[in-house]
Amino acid sequence: MISSNIFLVFLIFSIGMLFATRKRYNLKVELLKWLTTPLLILAIGGLIALVNPFSLERVDAGHIGLKVNLTGNERGVSEYTYKTGWVVFNSWTEKLYEFPTFQQHIDYNAQVVITKGGFSAEIKPSFNYALVPNAVGDMFQNLRLPIKEVEQGWLKTAIVGSVNDVANKWAVDSIFNYRELFESSIVLECNKRISKWFTVSQLRTNITPPPALQSAIEAKTKALQEVQVAENQKQVAIADAMRKIAIARGDSAQTVIEASGEAEAIKRKQLTLSNLYIEYLKIQKWDGKNPTTVLGNNASTMVNVK
Repeated sequence: MISSNIFLVFLIFSIGMLFATRKRYNLKVELLKWLTTPLLILAIGGLIALVNPFSLERVDAGHIGLKVNLTGNERGVSEYTYKTGWVVFNSWTEKLYEFPTFQQHIDYNAQVVITKGGFSAEIKPSFNYALVPNAVGDMFQNLRLPIKEVEQGWLKTAIVGSVNDVANKWAVDSIFNYRELFESSIVLECNKRISKWFTVSQLRTNITPPPALQSAIEAKTKALQEVQVAENQKQVAIADAMRKIAIARGDSAQTVIEASGEAEAIKRKQLTLSNLYIEYLKIQKWDGKNPTTVLGNNASTMVNVK
């Protein structure tokens, strides 16, 4: 931008000189002489603009500018400064890098990982990451790469390595049955490895098993579901049996109670029915009339019918 401005200034100055001196020359005869000085000035301006080492760039909002010194014994490792807004720098001896401070999203290509037991599975990691703002300079000193190259190099190695190491500890069916816990474990492992410069969140492995293993997982899942159904049916049957036993016990207890009551009533009646009491009852029920025939024991009656 600075070079463009320099050339523009020399161009305006040359045009101004042409207009200012046009009346001094006979343009029909001295046209070349009239043009020589302005063209020379314009050429000098172009040369200065071409070799000008200074550049002007703007560090966008949400970014940190890192102005790195390219000269010296350590070539950019020892000296850097953080910049924001418009930055002027000497492109011969300095370079300006921009690093985002807000969340970035990355989708990596498919990778193969090995789970516990030696089964392979395919992952396509996707996640969000953010730079630790005050660690950008330290990261650059160690990696000396712009952020896009870091994403596809150092950071990718750390993420895929974390996924692989965690997957080695998980059985493949457990990964698919408890995927959320599996991916949370990967996030923890990633942040342990990269927390010096990055933080990772919202990681999804998008893991898929091989076709043969997929069939085995489906079969196992189906078997577990069938076992659960059978267990539920068993519990229902046990509950129903216990209910029937309870009902039977209640009926039996009621029968025993009723029988016991009847026996007690009979016993009490037997105790109260003495011979004297029975005679009393007979007297109470007698209407005062004697029977027409009274016979004793072993007696018989003969009636003479004429």
